[in-house]
Amino acid sequence: MMTNLFSSFDPISSVFNFSLNWMSTFISILLIPLMYWSLPNRFTIVWFNLMNILHDQFKTLLLPNGKLGSTIIFISLFSFIMFNNLMGLFPYIFTSSSHLAFTLSLALPLWLSFMLYGWLTQTNHMFIHLVPQGTPPILMPFMVCIESISNFIRPGTLAIRLTANMIAGHLLLTLLGNTGPLTMNSLILFQVLIFSQLLLLSLEMAVSIIQSYVFSVLSTLYSSEVN
Repeated sequence: MMTNLFSSFDPISSVFNFSLNWMSTFISILLIPLMYWSLPNRFTIVWFNLMNILHDQFKTLLLPNGKLGSTIIFISLFSFIMFNNLMGLFPYIFTSSSHLAFTLSLALPLWLSFMLYGWLTQTNHMFIHLVPQGTPPILMPFMVCIESISNFIRPGTLAIRLTANMIAGHLLLTLLGNTGPLTMNSLILFQVLIFSQLLLLSLEMAVSIIQSYVFSVLSTLYSSEVN
């Protein structure tokens, strides 16, 4: 029976007819207790330095009008997405960030909360964003339509960007892995395959971190427009 190329993304593993794939979303919780040791180790030092760098960047993006402690939301968002992306690179762990059900459930509530807060508390400020500064009067109706459409598709672009990047890398790894039995007769081809797999895996680790950073930065920029 032929298998579908996307079968690696199907939630099919279960115990007693209960799907456990989405439980892997919370597997990163097992790593959290490492940060509560009284003596810091290298992992905690690197992690807290990374959090301080992200805090400074998000604080700059939120402008002086940003609410106190608002950077914690986006740092937590970055950590959650990054852990799920990296955990999905391990064998037999379900990649939840490759599904729109996961990414859209993160992007849509954030966007809705920003829009509701902005339109209910700062209506004039939100209307100003619909017409860029310096727009000729004759083009203002078209700019309002364009800005409104670009605003409405923001949660979709956030979700699809993360999903597409995670799916693309996993599909490449799957395709290269399926060619393994065909290269067993040639040692050179097998070594090239292993080397390319390692390079692609390293690239996927970088993509996992970069995409979580892009998701959180864009969410921060969308939040700064409301203030």
